[in-house]
Amino acid sequence: MNADDDSRSPRDAVRRRKAELQAQLKVTRDDIERQVRDGRERFDQVNERITERTGRNLILAILIGVVLGGVLVASLIFVKVVFAVFATMIVGFTAFELAQALRRTGRYVDPIAAVIAAVFIIGTAYFIDAPSRGMVLAGAIAFVVVYRLVAQMASGVRRSVRDVVSDLATAAFIQIYVPWLASFAVVLVSQERGEWWTLAFIILVVSVDIGAYAAGLSFGKHPMAPKISPKKTWEGFAGAVGCSILAGVLLAVFMIDQPWWIGVILGVLILGSATVGDLAESMIKRDMGIKDMSSWLPGHGGFLDRLDSILPSAAVMFAVYTLVVH
Repeated sequence: MNADDDSRSPRDAVRRRKAELQAQLKVTRDDIERQVRDGRERFDQVNERITERTGRNLILAILIGVVLGGVLVASLIFVKVVFAVFATMIVGFTAFELAQALRRTGRYVDPIAAVIAAVFIIGTAYFIDAPSRGMVLAGAIAFVVVYRLVAQMASGVRRSVRDVVSDLATAAFIQIYVPWLASFAVVLVSQERGEWWTLAFIILVVSVDIGAYAAGLSFGKHPMAPKISPKKTWEGFAGAVGCSILAGVLLAVFMIDQPWWIGVILGVLILGSATVGDLAESMIKRDMGIKDMSSWLPGHGGFLDRLDSILPSAAVMFAVYTLVVH
């Protein structure tokens, strides 16, 4: 009996230690799972409060913005022609998106024709001179106008002359607003050191957005244009002013090799063009009765919701580059 007891005693001790270890592991695992659940609940609560305040999933928006920004910067720095290809793809999607949104308002717009013309404008901008770009724009507008007239006659639907003229003007507007303005960025990239000027104005636009967002979220009380964009405040605009001028000076000195006062001018000009672009798109969306152009970019809305400030700023930066460098 004693020998039996002695032989079982070590085995029992091992079992007990094993049982105690399993119990400890279970307690530790349960504690970790509880901490993860609590952390996730706190994260969700914070994210919900941010989403409620901003109207967007900020975390997802930042992730998508970082990915798109990384592709943009890589294409600018390493192979400039890749930027032209990247821009052509983005502009094609944007033209289609805007055409589809306008169709939902009852306007007769042809998305496929809009994309073909937009790709033609932006795809040739890298390789041709300024006068030729004007001819390309005229040709693209003529194409979408003729396409719409043929489609209207083929449909057999009776529409008033006023409605048809409105449809034609809308088709032309898409080409001027999206690919024509975007083409200035592609032309700028094709110039000597133009990739750095392009990167500089994009950073400036982002700085304007960040300054306005941070200041507006923290201190915003006085609406800037309540009938157009209720969430934009004068406090946010003040934050945008500070960020744009500071970023302009730093970019002028360290990126595009210009005097600091050129950076001040750039900061003010890009602030104006970015604000006008943002408000212009807000007016368009308000007229159409929508919040976002599409839901293709979660947390951002649509492509045009991200390009609204960049499009007019590209033309402004190209003009400054032409005056300063040439």
